[in-house]
Amino acid sequence: MNILHLKNPHSVIAALEQRPRDVIEIHIPARSPSDAWREAAALAARRQIPVRSILTTAKPGRRDEKSSREGGSEGLVRERAETPLEELFTGARARPGLWLALDSLQDPHNVGAIFRSAAFFGVRGIVLTRERSAPMSATAYDVASGGVEHVPFHQSTNLNKALQTAKDAGLWTLGTAEEAAQDIREFSLDRSWLVVLGGEENGLRRLVRENCDELCRIDGPGAIRSLNVSVAAGVALGLLSSGRGPAG
Repeated sequence: MNILHLKNPHSVIAALEQRPRDVIEIHIPARSPSDAWREAAALAARRQIPVRSILTTAKPGRRDEKSSREGGSEGLVRERAETPLEELFTGARARPGLWLALDSLQDPHNVGAIFRSAAFFGVRGIVLTRERSAPMSATAYDVASGGVEHVPFHQSTNLNKALQTAKDAGLWTLGTAEEAAQDIREFSLDRSWLVVLGGEENGLRRLVRENCDELCRIDGPGAIRSLNVSVAAGVALGLLSSGRGPAG
């Protein structure tokens, strides 16, 4: 299992809270670390995880004191284990909810931002494609700011088979496409949806699109007709979450 060097203290804190055995050690500046890194260090110490002080020096010409202090701060954390696909969709028939599938996203910043939104809206699982996709890297973990620790995920070698597994478990698959006939607001909230988002350049692949039960678009009042995929994910989750009540 790979070891990630996480630079966002909130990502490290979330890992310490959810799976402390996978946190190897914390590195923080010897002088005046930020409040968040202090919290991470204290939490690690309570769990008997090594906390090592590091010396930092400002780079020539750099006047940002906080940036120079925080340089080198990191948590060494094992990557989170994936959830088996069938287990990811457990309970879909008993309790309606939301899941996500990401088709060939290549920017780890988008992947991380989607995990953060997913954690905020109580998404119950995310399916990612393993090939032609950004890896679950330290960048994705850090951008998610702890979101990866709260949303189980599975990396699939065949997204179309994963969609069928989701359907067999009781989910409806809802692909997103600008040219879709129906707006996302037209779909019922009283069922479990797997929302499928396409890659940054080409959107959903043809077979993935054909294997979705429904297609939807996201309408907005402004002149721009499309959204960055991570922003689209947040909007879609917000619209589909309205009226569902708290996740549980």
